Amino acid sequence: MSQFTFKTADAPEPDIAEIGRKLFAGQTEFLKGVVAMDGMPPADRLEVCFAGRSNVGKSSLINAITGRKALARTSNTPGRTQEINFFTLAESHYLVDLPGYGFAEAPLPIVEKWQRLLKAYLSGRQTLRRAFVLIDARHGIKKVDQDILTLLDKSAVIFQVVLTKIDKIKSKDQNAVIAQVSQVLSSHPAAYPEIVLTSSEKGDGIATLRSIIATLE
Repeated sequence: MSQFTFKTADAPEPDIAEIGRKLFAGQTEFLKGVVAMDGMPPADRLEVCFAGRSNVGKSSLINAITGRKALARTSNTPGRTQEINFFTLAESHYLVDLPGYGFAEAPLPIVEKWQRLLKAYLSGRQTLRRAFVLIDARHGIKKVDQDILTLLDKSAVIFQVVLTKIDKIKSKDQNAVIAQVSQVLSSHPAAYPEIVLTSSEKGDGIATLRSIIATLE
């Protein structure tokens, strides 16, 4: 728990953690990659999406929460993934991996196409319950992240910040990054008031994130 407006999420109670464990113990499979709205799967189940700038550790986090080492592809090449990737979780959820943003080397037409698709997706999926915006704990929220936060506000999609790579900073530095993130989020009406601290390598926050997803309605 922190003293900031946007507190850090507590570890789930055992019964809630078990709900999350059971959901993610179910089968998770890659369904399809989508490059246009007409390719979207039916909106017939609850879904959550993951957004983050390139190399923030998004694929690693998805692999960690699903317990699958290679479910989401990881890449050191910014902007490599240009599709919205859908994964089925049990028979009740979609996990949606959005393309990494902030890739300076991508051609402008590709960036513009991605932005149009992202806007259409966020405003057009009635079953989307939460967007998880991944922020590297070593850097906090950067200017490149602000566009996605503003877009989520405009789309009226509740979003929750997930700090990744929390194991890469010292404990005494955590309060500083939480303070910075909290200050930025205070101006975003769609921001959920809890920040999840995670480490894909160490397993920190994985049970918390699973439980959050499993208890969304």
